[in-house]
Amino acid sequence: MLSLLSNRLLPLLQLTRLALVFTAIADGWCNLLMLTRQQVGPGASVFDQLGFSTLALVAGISAGLYAFGMSLNDLIDRRRDLAIAAHRPLPSGRISPAAAQLLCMLLLTIALACGFVYSQRTPIGWLSLVLVMFTAMLIGFYDLAGKYLVAPGLITLGLIRFFHSLIAAPQMPVLWHPLLLLDHVTIVSMVAYAWEQKRPAISRRQVALVIGGLVILNAMVIGLVLWRRFDRTPQIALMLQPGLLLPAIAVTGFFTVAQFIRLRTESPREAGQRLMLFGLLWLIVYDAAFVGGYVSLAWAGVIAMLLPVAYVSVLVMRWWSTIVSLSQRPSFKRAE
Repeated sequence: MLSLLSNRLLPLLQLTRLALVFTAIADGWCNLLMLTRQQVGPGASVFDQLGFSTLALVAGISAGLYAFGMSLNDLIDRRRDLAIAAHRPLPSGRISPAAAQLLCMLLLTIALACGFVYSQRTPIGWLSLVLVMFTAMLIGFYDLAGKYLVAPGLITLGLIRFFHSLIAAPQMPVLWHPLLLLDHVTIVSMVAYAWEQKRPAISRRQVALVIGGLVILNAMVIGLVLWRRFDRTPQIALMLQPGLLLPAIAVTGFFTVAQFIRLRTESPREAGQRLMLFGLLWLIVYDAAFVGGYVSLAWAGVIAMLLPVAYVSVLVMRWWSTIVSLSQRPSFKRAE
């Protein structure tokens, strides 16, 4: 029974990278909680306004989109992985391409279905459903072409996080949260790409394109928010407020973590991989910081609990994969 579980369940978890899905769920919940706090006002119960079902729907959207993107990526890279990553579920044959395609479509359907149900619960819910579809399109663009274009691909990764975080709250209750996700994911991905020495190699021109693209995107979003505020939409938190103190501390903390990784890791490639992992996990720290600053410390604790869950899930997946690989018989290819 345990062998059957490992052979069936582990490849699915590896294909969808579900250990890190909690980073996406935290992003969605963060904006949802901040929007709800604005709607009910200080002192009122956020959970009474939301209910468990709304949180579950947002988690379903996040999990569906995240796992869809991961499985689609492996489907597209199946032939390439045969040469450089034969241990992965698809090239190793532990999951058939047909089963992976079915799972990929099922995950997208779950995200769209949860998005549709969620859209019926809010006044501008149709925009949430549009954002689900647009985010899925961005994921498809990155997996099919963006990751081969270096600079556009890195910016696309940040945009995926930006738009995904707004699905639950298209009103953008606190501007700085989605912008921080955009900038953090893009810059961390760029640095990790350089440290891992991926191909095609990133040039100074492409680094300039990434930084310039972020500056333009940030300016455009801030300009749009300023225009909306003059158009009788004052609820978007644009000003620097005390609630930003915790996120600012979190940003400083990540710079320290990144320096520690670079100095304490033997090879640049390993440092890049660790930076990418901890960079994704740190998104939960940002989410908890914003919730602590704009909602309540109690809800910040709820979000923060997702961090050890995600990290332990990563460790368990690695341990499980190692045990399974050691228990399998070695296979040999006949020399030509």
